Amino acid sequence: MPPAGRLRDLDRLIHRVDTDRFGPFVFQVGVEPAQLELLLHRVEDAHARFIASPLAQVANQLEREVVVSSVFGTNTIEGGTLSEDETASALAVDPAEVTEIEQRRALNIKTAYDLSRAAATSPDWALSREFVLEVHRRITRDIPHPDSHPGWIRDNPKGRVTHVGNRDHGGRYKPPQYGKDVETLLDALIAWHGTLTQAGLPALIRAPLVHLYYELIHPFWDGNGRVGRVIEATILLAAGHRYAPFALARYYLANIDRYFTLFNTCRKAAENGQPAPNHAFVAFHLEGMRQTINALQDRVNRLVAVLLYESTIRRALDDKRINARQYTIVSQLLDKGRPLPLDEVRQAPWYSSLYLKRSDKTRQRDLRGLRELALVYLDTENRLWPGFLQPAIVKPPAG
Repeated sequence: MPPAGRLRDLDRLIHRVDTDRFGPFVFQVGVEPAQLELLLHRVEDAHARFIASPLAQVANQLEREVVVSSVFGTNTIEGGTLSEDETASALAVDPAEVTEIEQRRALNIKTAYDLSRAAATSPDWALSREFVLEVHRRITRDIPHPDSHPGWIRDNPKGRVTHVGNRDHGGRYKPPQYGKDVETLLDALIAWHGTLTQAGLPALIRAPLVHLYYELIHPFWDGNGRVGRVIEATILLAAGHRYAPFALARYYLANIDRYFTLFNTCRKAAENGQPAPNHAFVAFHLEGMRQTINALQDRVNRLVAVLLYESTIRRALDDKRINARQYTIVSQLLDKGRPLPLDEVRQAPWYSSLYLKRSDKTRQRDLRGLRELALVYLDTENRLWPGFLQPAIVKPPAG
């Protein structure tokens, strides 16, 4: 659909559902089309640049990093206690050998991601109740909870009330309590998403809308946030967005107060009959996608630069433009991936062993040679930089 027509006739996409006990529930796009078009263009432009970058060279590394970062982000939002390094370690453990609950939480999210990727690559995939239930099963499997029923829709018994949210994030909200109402609304959300898809509404709009209404329905006792973010990511993945749909969890974590508050902001705006009640959440999502894609683009550029640097220094050694000592120096800097104070480098045991029987003149000549070849840089603060990075101000080799 031409860009100018993507967000037209949104009023016809409103769907009202009358439930047995919860009352009427209204699904609507609820955005300001003119304001959203610019945000859409920015995200699409960023995505076009990103997929045109040399992803194939670094795909495996980028995939590993995104999964770890995303699992850490979405898990932390919901109270997970593992650090990012601990998350990486947990994901490397054989699932059959996991005994700690926190490790299990992380691994469960990873298995939900695996399901999401497999579903999104299927040409006939469509959001369904069974998909939502299976995501929940994977997210909550073997996790202790008073109402641990993976894949079971919430049905509050008499006298037990579920609330979501808190005063710090816009107030508490009472979602539907009756199981039949929850099922009705979940099925209605899935059908409404199908209508939005048929109408040509971009996935960048559909995904946050489904995320928003899913959380308002709150269909399970536990795990709703994690499930909602996987659903959102799957819709984006199915539309051709790569890496960013999962990586978006870090944006939500970094902006966690606004993320939580916007669910209530949009809900209250709809209840009060305000125009475009969902605009704030969709705009927030789009800005998150733009920032996330740009960050991924920077990471790809950095990874490719490292690969080129590795090739360059290896070739320089093979061509005898640098010696084994110089190769060791640049390899150590490459391993660190960041600038190091020159004094720190010279005090390192590995460096001392290189020049144990060499003169200071040899040491200076080796460093000068690396700098002249631009394999390392020295800045004005006497920090040594690997050649794939460059400081704002470089001290000339003769200095």
